[in-house]
Amino acid sequence: MLDTTRIPVPALIGLILTTLFLLAAIFAPWIAPHGLGEIVGNVWEPSSRQFLLGTDNLGRDLLSRMIYGARTTIFIAVLATTLSFSLGSILGFTAAVLGGWFDTLMSRFVDLMMAIPTLIFALVVLSVLPSTVLTLILVMGILDSTRVYRLSRAVAVDINVMDYVEAAKLRGEGTVWIIFREILPNALSPLVSELGLRFIYAVLFLSALSFLGLGVQPPEADWGGMVKENKDGIVFGIPAALIPAAAIAALAISVNLVADWILNRTTSLKGGRG
Repeated sequence: MLDTTRIPVPALIGLILTTLFLLAAIFAPWIAPHGLGEIVGNVWEPSSRQFLLGTDNLGRDLLSRMIYGARTTIFIAVLATTLSFSLGSILGFTAAVLGGWFDTLMSRFVDLMMAIPTLIFALVVLSVLPSTVLTLILVMGILDSTRVYRLSRAVAVDINVMDYVEAAKLRGEGTVWIIFREILPNALSPLVSELGLRFIYAVLFLSALSFLGLGVQPPEADWGGMVKENKDGIVFGIPAALIPAAAIAALAISVNLVADWILNRTTSLKGGRG
């Protein structure tokens, strides 16, 4: 059995960083030194006691913008990931259990969606629809659900032929029971690993959309938009654009470390029960 009281150092670092990002996102209005759009200094001031990370291209406190940006980035990424997993896993499990025309129709539709580059698809949709937070969540969640569908269906197809699933079918259990009581608990390990990757992808995807001008719109702050706003300062050696970029990388790495640890832990526990 795995000793659950001991956490590997990389996972512990990931947990600490992820927790700090979450706390900053949750308590942003209370811990940010200044308001979201408040101009408090000159353009691109260096780091000082008054402005720990300096100021941005409009003279706003960069630390405050980073904290509010964490709130926006994590909020949208979490909701988009939740939507993609809810939609993709349920449809994938259903296709594996039902088979037949439903499986064929869904799989071919997903193949068609995945044949189109995701970023180009999102740019086309967002250029037509208003770039609101709800639109971003729906577009990101639906596009990303195709990846979750492929994984969920592949895992569910293998589980669906197991003896305990066949026994449930012989008992007369319905599709909903088989999906949520037989397949889902036994598919958690690969799904947990994929959950971390999908969240990271959502953060990077949102940042890319904001950098291209079709993501979170001003005056709201997110890390990808902050990179865009301050990118011209890189030419003059001003690190204002590199700070949000480093935050994106740190969040991605920390979540990945936690997801890997959870995957190893659940796999070891499952093996110990056997």
